[in-house]
Amino acid sequence: MKNKIFYLVIALFPFVYACNSSDKKAETAKKDSLISETCYASAFEKDSAAMIVKTMASGKVTGSLLIKYGDKPQNNGKIDGKFNGDTLLVDYRFNTGADTTKAFTNPLAFLKKDGKLIMGVAQIETTLGRSYFVKGKPINYDAGKFTFAEVPCK
Repeated sequence: MKNKIFYLVIALFPFVYACNSSDKKAETAKKDSLISETCYASAFEKDSAAMIVKTMASGKVTGSLLIKYGDKPQNNGKIDGKFNGDTLLVDYRFNTGADTTKAFTNPLAFLKKDGKLIMGVAQIETTLGRSYFVKGKPINYDAGKFTFAEVPCK
């Protein structure tokens, strides 16, 4: 009889764990609700870009970024990151052109100034397949080609 109870308890353990786990996920989702959604656009010579920035209650930032180059295939993807003071640091996971099988990930930095987001340029290094800004090397916001201005969301 004790063996049957033991096996019953062991069999029920995954269900109890799964129920508690889904409760925690739902609780986290409630805490991480959307605070704001802002749309931006930018143009530089023949190039243009559009970005949607969604700010969550946790401080996390998600969204999308589309960069259309005049002479090259476009980059289209998602951003994930957070604000550090007036600087938005994100990972940009994107596909180039019509090839949706190969995704790239690059870090991007934007300086929020006068209601605009200025994309910075910095040296990037890749370690173990992941790209990062090189520590100790400054991000240059004067050399970036895109300055994103707020536009109405469609």
